Amino acid sequence: MAQTKNIAPVKLEVLIAVVHNNKQAYFSSLIQNQQANIQFMVPCKGTTHLLMDYLGLTPRPKTLVASVIRADEAAELMEVLEETFKKGGDYKGIAFTIPFSSMIGALAYGFLSNEKQIKEA
Repeated sequence: MAQTKNIAPVKLEVLIAVVHNNKQAYFSSLIQNQQANIQFMVPCKGTTHLLMDYLGLTPRPKTLVASVIRADEAAELMEVLEETFKKGGDYKGIAFTIPFSSMIGALAYGFLSNEKQIKEA
């Protein structure tokens, strides 16, 4: 009979990044490389759009990328994003994380944290 050992749960965080529309696929791929199993993207605008409208300037469309990431991967991912934002041009953006306070259901939690179960034969 096979025994299953659960690996200790990993804490999760929600990553929020606001990037230029034409780079949303690039940033989505960059985030997925850090074990993010779920993310969604929505168009967004901020207060700068109001100021630009007053000045008669055309604002550039932005996308909000929200991902659930492992807390132990957050620092490394934030460094990667910071270095990418420093490239300037279309790579500019902002990003921050919010702690995931609770999660109900072991299977859903395991999926979101990209957690593996060890099976012994």
